[in-house]
Amino acid sequence: MSDSHWINTPPQVPSKRPVGARIAALVLVLVIAFGGGLAGGLVGSSLSDTTSSAGNSPLVTAAPVKSGDIGDTNVAKAAEVIAPSVVTIDSVSSTGEAVGTGIIVTSDGEILTNNHVVEGSKTARVRLYGSTAPITADVLATDPSNDLALIKLRNTTGLVAATFADPDSIAVGDPVVAVGYALALDGGPSVTSGIISALNRTLQLDDDTFLNALIQTDAAISSGNSGGPLINMNGQVVGVNTAVATGGMSSSANNIGFAISVAEVQRVSKILSEIANGGSRRQGFLGISLGDRTDGGAGAVIGEVEPNSPADKAGVNVNDIVLTINEQPIVGDEALVAIIRDSAPGETITIVVERDGKQVTLNATLVARQQD
Repeated sequence: MSDSHWINTPPQVPSKRPVGARIAALVLVLVIAFGGGLAGGLVGSSLSDTTSSAGNSPLVTAAPVKSGDIGDTNVAKAAEVIAPSVVTIDSVSSTGEAVGTGIIVTSDGEILTNNHVVEGSKTARVRLYGSTAPITADVLATDPSNDLALIKLRNTTGLVAATFADPDSIAVGDPVVAVGYALALDGGPSVTSGIISALNRTLQLDDDTFLNALIQTDAAISSGNSGGPLINMNGQVVGVNTAVATGGMSSSANNIGFAISVAEVQRVSKILSEIANGGSRRQGFLGISLGDRTDGGAGAVIGEVEPNSPADKAGVNVNDIVLTINEQPIVGDEALVAIIRDSAPGETITIVVERDGKQVTLNATLVARQQD
């Protein structure tokens, strides 16, 4: 039995596919085309007949600005660096048309995006920055469990690949910029700024998708931003924009967006490359179920240990509280499941548990998770 089958599924809300969160609804930031215009309509542009003419009310105009002084802010400079590496993606599947954003990762046209942008599609239409005509891209590999996908443009060279930041260079409070084709509006990508609000967030989007080591940001992320970059002030990618929290009847959420961190992106991109070259996605299996921790503490409580499983052989006991795996804090069930699934079969992981008030360090060698 899969480790994840023992995890309770959170409440779900309508979207391209069911999505949920414990405090507020999570929405994958994707535009679904319905054939209509933007909600809310457009404000009329005609002026009233009683408006005074400009000739009767001269304006005070500033002196001309030197071209080199335009766009001289840190945000503008960072956006200028990443702009040539950001594309808009339009895919069509049996569930409809989806529009999102992508990041160029090789000069010959490999593009990273969210799985939910191209889910169910074999090809996609891609427009490069400053271009008006789309280029066909083939979907090379997808990893739904991490919500990332790799596509490649046909017969394309000379592109500007994005630069990805050093994962160790990221800290809470750092300024960041979210870039993407919000609402699939005409023209270039939208740019919004904010800070890194938190690190190492974990979200369960559905039964099979556990996003680990997420960056939380207050930079505005909107529909259409899916798959676009979250960048630092050097224009380097620190994450891939994925989801945003929204309020509900009993909760509120303001400026809470999530991006897959660069460390996860680097790791999963290797998996995608292996799949694109004929390999298969293999996930780790520990052999445990998880119980509920009811005392308000952090960590994941072991509910069951499957006999002769890697957990059993490592000495994991029922009621152990898992605190860290490979030195990564385990703040809840989703974090544990995500780390185990993202580890490769044959990999040995170090588990620190709390047992009878004491910390115990265990080593478990994972096996392959059986696919359902």
